[in-house]
Amino acid sequence: MTLNIPRVALVATLSAAAVALVGCGEKKQAPPPPGPLSVGVVTVNPQPVTLSTELTGRTSAFRVADVRPQVSGVILKRLFTEGGDVKAGQQLYQIDPAPYEATLASAKATLAQAEATVKSVKAKAERYADLVTVNAISKQDYDDAIASLATDQAAVDSAKASVKTAQINLDYTKVYSPISGRIGRSSVTEGALVTSDQTTALATVQQLDPLYVDITQSSIDLMLMRREITAGHVQGAAAGEAPISLFIDGMGDAPYEQPGRLQFADVTVDQTTGMVTLRAIVPNPKADLLPGLFVRARVEEGVRNDAFLVPQQAVVRGGDGSATVWVVGADNKVSVRPVTTTQAQGDKWVVTGGLSAGDRVVVVGVQRLRPGAEVKPDAAAEPKPAAPAAQQPL
Repeated sequence: MTLNIPRVALVATLSAAAVALVGCGEKKQAPPPPGPLSVGVVTVNPQPVTLSTELTGRTSAFRVADVRPQVSGVILKRLFTEGGDVKAGQQLYQIDPAPYEATLASAKATLAQAEATVKSVKAKAERYADLVTVNAISKQDYDDAIASLATDQAAVDSAKASVKTAQINLDYTKVYSPISGRIGRSSVTEGALVTSDQTTALATVQQLDPLYVDITQSSIDLMLMRREITAGHVQGAAAGEAPISLFIDGMGDAPYEQPGRLQFADVTVDQTTGMVTLRAIVPNPKADLLPGLFVRARVEEGVRNDAFLVPQQAVVRGGDGSATVWVVGADNKVSVRPVTTTQAQGDKWVVTGGLSAGDRVVVVGVQRLRPGAEVKPDAAAEPKPAAPAAQQPL
């Protein structure tokens, strides 16, 4: 029996079968092998890097003098303007001198009387000296005259001391400034009674030019910095002589116009915080800075000539804080390299160990890498500089 199948239907059936066979063939075809990963790299070389650390601190007066009375009495005059500048030796107060003038006059009178007595007794002793040689008087009378002269001479010396004491107390009725500086408010007014042993100061004078800045630094960071300087890795001022720049909150990003210098580092480490106090001295000719002001101090520790600057996105941090980078070898294969970082410089880390001149460090594509992977390195564009960040040691 012969089947009459239309020619059009037969062609369509054969075409569908051919398409199905082709599709099966494509599914069985193996994918092409992957090529090298494309990554962005930067070539690093050692260069001089200025190491700096930003720390917080407070300002304090260079010298502080509490003005107190040394004699008791009533304040007659106040001879300065509160908040003004005074000079060393300038009179600040006048205490009523009348009682001390009277005491001085009495002491002088006592001295005059004692000197007159000595004059008379001395003449008598001289006469007795001649008479005792001819036995006109007894030797006992002569000895008594000599002893009386010595007693009266001691009275003269005592009277002289009383006159000197009275003169000193009279001079103390004028209260002077012991140092030059800015004086604060007065704790007393005219008519107030003051005493020589009072604990309250009449006023306080503070020298504001120059000014101290007390800052703190980790003892570990300080020891590392000194070790670097001793080894010759960091060139520049030694610890305790490094220059600093001050930044005041609310006054913009520009540093204070007068740079300062460190003077000393405390010899004792705070047992609770592990910090060491550093003291800097800053010129303050216009008295713009006041004691007690909170400031940020950027300490210039020196220059390291063999440091590397590596973009921050190239450095990978481990859970323990360790730092690593991916380095492309001569065979274009990557490997992990541990590095030592010290501080941030803008958008880069300062690397002081783990890299060599000419190393190619991966900056772009770090997340896709695995050790030993072959890559296609391309020079990465330098990232745009970010706003300067606080430079802190790690």
